[in-house]
Amino acid sequence: MQFLRTLGLSAIAGLMTAGAAMAETELTVYTAIEAEDLKRYAEKFNEDHPDIKINWVRDSTGVVTAKLLAEKNNPQADVIWGLAATSLLLLKSEGMLEPYKPEGVEKLDPKFVDKSDPPAWVGMDAWVAAVCFNTVEAEKLGLPQPTSWKDLTDPVYKDQVIMPNPNSSGTGFLDVSSWLQMFGEDEGWAYMDALHENIARYTHSGSKPCKLAAAGEIPIGISFAFRGAKSKADGAPIEIIVPEEGVGWDMEAIAIVAGTDAPEAARTLVDWTISEKAMEEYNVGYAVVAIPGIAKPVEHFPEGLEEAMIDNDFEFAANNRERILEEWQKRYDSKSESE
Repeated sequence: MQFLRTLGLSAIAGLMTAGAAMAETELTVYTAIEAEDLKRYAEKFNEDHPDIKINWVRDSTGVVTAKLLAEKNNPQADVIWGLAATSLLLLKSEGMLEPYKPEGVEKLDPKFVDKSDPPAWVGMDAWVAAVCFNTVEAEKLGLPQPTSWKDLTDPVYKDQVIMPNPNSSGTGFLDVSSWLQMFGEDEGWAYMDALHENIARYTHSGSKPCKLAAAGEIPIGISFAFRGAKSKADGAPIEIIVPEEGVGWDMEAIAIVAGTDAPEAARTLVDWTISEKAMEEYNVGYAVVAIPGIAKPVEHFPEGLEEAMIDNDFEFAANNRERILEEWQKRYDSKSESE
């Protein structure tokens, strides 16, 4: 009887130990990856690492960034997978990221790797601004096809343009920060003043303007190219326009949150996120991925887009983020859609 009692206690202790081990393999991951892509990435990761359970917290870039900053003194996330590099630069400046040199980092294009050694973050893919133009709706309204950003300020497009709110959308922020870089501060804000006259509303999602244009709810959506390519592949009557002045871009990036309770599992995840297998998954929707030579052409991705990508000053965007967003909010938030 004593033997059985001892055996029972040993079994319970073993279960408790196993339970603790399982708990150590749980990760809370904050992400702004498009929901349809996230499901695919998660399944591929768990094929290789079924022992790591991920609890996902997904929202738009601005919301995730604000949540992380609010939790600075009491971090809830272990890993950030798929957030704008400009956001991660900001988090890095706040001391919120755990530097880590992931396995295989030497294969990445250097522009996808944080300059610190070891890096605080690494990139996975780039998303690039573009304009989704519904040719059917435009013809009904007699709208010409724009070729430049400045064309969109023509009064002919009044109330016919939708773009993302930069406070909630990474795509919206890269648009605004790139216009300030391309046109200069004064002319950049003057451009946005003029564009605002033609904006029907600002969305809280970077993909939504293109989805609305694809559905025929608005003729023009300022969005990003891969969303347009997906919509066009699904049969939407849209053209994906690369404005002649150049286009802003940002990269989705990965980092470990400082103070994680599961550093080993966090490092395992980050290693996987820059693997060739992961890059092949990113390439389903993104034409530009971090490992050179991996990407295959994406159907309907506009020609000349990579050449049109501006020499983006990520440090400028990150260091001036708060000031830019405050100014944008003051000038244009009256047309933002409700949450």
